[in-house]
Amino acid sequence: MSSNPQQPRKFYRPTQGRVLGGVCAGIADYFGWSRTTVRVLAALSVLIPGPQVLAYIVCWILVPDQRKAFA
Repeated sequence: MSSNPQQPRKFYRPTQGRVLGGVCAGIADYFGWSRTTVRVLAALSVLIPGPQVLAYIVCWILVPDQRKAFA
């Protein structure tokens, strides 16, 4: 057992590997998933009626950029 407590993970939009706003990359990094898988699932979710595009835009605005998250 380690004597150092695990640091909490931070949810941010990474500066490297973005395709559009970095939201899918941020979700994938936070949960340890493949970025490609998250992007494909996000693209497929647009085919289902709902507020997915609005949710993406809101996350793009609210989730901090990597430079700001570690500043």
